[in-house]
Amino acid sequence: METERAQDVEAPQDRHFEWWHHSHPTFAGITGFFAGMLFVTAVPGAFVGILRLLFTYETAERLFPFVLLALALPIALLVKRKTRRFAQFMFVGMVVTALVVLGVASLVLYFMVDA
Repeated sequence: METERAQDVEAPQDRHFEWWHHSHPTFAGITGFFAGMLFVTAVPGAFVGILRLLFTYETAERLFPFVLLALALPIALLVKRKTRRFAQFMFVGMVVTALVVLGVASLVLYFMVDA
């Protein structure tokens, strides 16, 4: 008798995060935005790190523009309707991160030159 009640009580707790697997309206936006932020910062850094491990400095420098091929992933996500919302927010995250990085870099450069 007690085990049946315990099983009944535990069943709703297992379903607490059931919405996580469905298309929740904010899930695609938040994960897309942060994926875009990581895409702008981590992908070029990891790519140059791998190139530097495998090749000489000059060869790695010459091959670095191939990191732009990674943009095929978010563009491909825009094509399919199910991933389009995620890709749109991913592009927003990429643009916002790039603007923040460029803005901070320009301010730092301005204050370093002015000093």
